[in-house]
Amino acid sequence: MQILLINPPNCGRSIPEERYGITSLKQIFRGEPLALEELAGNLPDHPVRILDLKAEPDGLDRELSEFQPELVGITGVTCEANTMLRIAARVKESCPATVVVGGIHASNDPGFFNKAAVDYIVVGIGKKVFAELVCALENGTASDDEFTALPGVIRTRPGQQIARPVVRNCLADLVMERPPAYELVKRYRSHYILEKLGLTMGFVASAFGCPHRCLFCSIQGQTGGGYLTKSIEAVIRDISMLPEIPVIRLVDANTFGDVKRATALGHALLASGLNKQYLADIRSDTVVRHPEMLRQWKEAGLRAVISGFEGIDDASLSAMNKANQAAMNAEAIAILNTLGITIVGDFIISSDYDENDFDRLEKYLGARRIDLPMITVMTPLPGTALYRQEQHRISNHNLDYYTLTNAVTPTKLDEQRFYRRYAELLDNSHQNARL
Repeated sequence: MQILLINPPNCGRSIPEERYGITSLKQIFRGEPLALEELAGNLPDHPVRILDLKAEPDGLDRELSEFQPELVGITGVTCEANTMLRIAARVKESCPATVVVGGIHASNDPGFFNKAAVDYIVVGIGKKVFAELVCALENGTASDDEFTALPGVIRTRPGQQIARPVVRNCLADLVMERPPAYELVKRYRSHYILEKLGLTMGFVASAFGCPHRCLFCSIQGQTGGGYLTKSIEAVIRDISMLPEIPVIRLVDANTFGDVKRATALGHALLASGLNKQYLADIRSDTVVRHPEMLRQWKEAGLRAVISGFEGIDDASLSAMNKANQAAMNAEAIAILNTLGITIVGDFIISSDYDENDFDRLEKYLGARRIDLPMITVMTPLPGTALYRQEQHRISNHNLDYYTLTNAVTPTKLDEQRFYRRYAELLDNSHQNARL
């Protein structure tokens, strides 16, 4: 079966740019489509192509015409969901391919894709079950009931209600023995670079899901709430498959969620002789409780950590169900500064911010050495606990704007003033940014 896997183009929209001419808040995300590389790696008996529309935005019609796929898989995050449907419709207009959608938005809000242009929705990690779905479709003997018996697979029924299946992925779903098909994006590799910083970067997954339950986070839908880790051998193998890439981004929600295993992985990286630099996600309380682990990771090549500080006081952290304290964040910052590990600090501002709130955050950032503050707007993503809590307040339901840089609930400040302050905050905090 000829299979085409599609990564959507950059398509998120920006309220501050469209309404007020503020262009500095629109963020472009560009990195290799690792989820599709993982899927392709588990389809060794099929001709598979990956079309990355972020790197090749005009490539869809040509690829459909030349390759004539029998099955098309499309992934994407929330702000790409509308575009995923448009791509699905274009596929149906061009060829008789079966269309399957998956990814983080499909996992959290599968009903959004219950449309005529989509045949199947895959919820969860999907690497194993997608291959099983391909096999069933190729054999052509299975009924709809048998297809939907596959864990996490939903047969669309436009006009009818569909329920999100209860899926809790396990280690078998990672299919660790089959590495990502990195070779399928070789033609795009030059695009996967942090242009402002001049860093060429490759993606490797070492863990899936997160053991915590932050109110705003959509990661729980990825694994059904579990926290799964790849074997150390599989992680080392995957990194080794990117020999010419100097910087490896471990694209885990929490690389250090299992400290014993993370410590062993750090030792393995140090012993591997891979000579890479690493970016990884870590909670501040893990930094404070295990600084010795970070010292060892620093020696192994840890260049930077991404840490979700989110708020600057205990009240805001509690409101997010962050299960952390502001004092812990401050101590973690000090430890990372001492270790010489670059800090990418995530902070979340609320549409309820007033002038004083912006002033407080700006003062906080000015008083601490956080190398690259990343400031987003609290966004109730469909399928999250925050969405259920804030649904009645949402004033913008167009998912194109769910980029985490738009307020989709009414702002307390005049809207233009809110975005001006937001832009100024980013500009001021990025004066000496580094990674």
